[in-house]
Amino acid sequence: MPDNSVDPSGNTEAFRAFTQNPAPEEPPASKVPLLVGGVVVAAVLVALIVWLVA
Repeated sequence: MPDNSVDPSGNTEAFRAFTQNPAPEEPPASKVPLLVGGVVVAAVLVALIVWLVA
C-alpha cells in the first residue's frame, strides 16, 4: 500500500536553504550624474553672479 502523504521535510529544507543564502547585493549607484549636476549648478551660479555684477 503506497503512502500518499507528502513529506514536508523537502520543502522545509528548500526554505531553509533559501533563507540562509543572502540575496546578492546590488552594486552601489554611480555618483557621476550627481557630480555632473553639481558642476552644472555651480557653473550656472557663477554665470549668474558674473552677469549681476557686470
